[in-house]
Amino acid sequence: MYVNYKEVGRRIAERRRELGLKQFEVNEMAGLSDKYLSNIERASSVPSIDVLMKLCDVLKTTPDHLLLGTTVDKESEAYKKHIQNMLSSLNEKQLNLALGFIEWISMQSI
Repeated sequence: MYVNYKEVGRRIAERRRELGLKQFEVNEMAGLSDKYLSNIERASSVPSIDVLMKLCDVLKTTPDHLLLGTTVDKESEAYKKHIQNMLSSLNEKQLNLALGFIEWISMQSI
């Protein structure tokens, strides 16, 4: 898979502006050297995984979003987690019934 670092830089800059942060503030919060974020945003530098994760933390986003532009629907993720928790408490017979029901639902055109 190809990563377009111009797009990565654009998404980082966009998210930084959404949060009302200046480049120097993000550099400081992420422990990056001066001008490094500017280089990343202009695709002059390619961030390491460590730097990318620091930026995700500071910018309150995910690597998926910065690298690929995808977002996670938090409500959908919460539903999935709730379903996983419920399934983990079922016995084998109940799991088989649940699987049958899930297969039936997946075939419906809702």
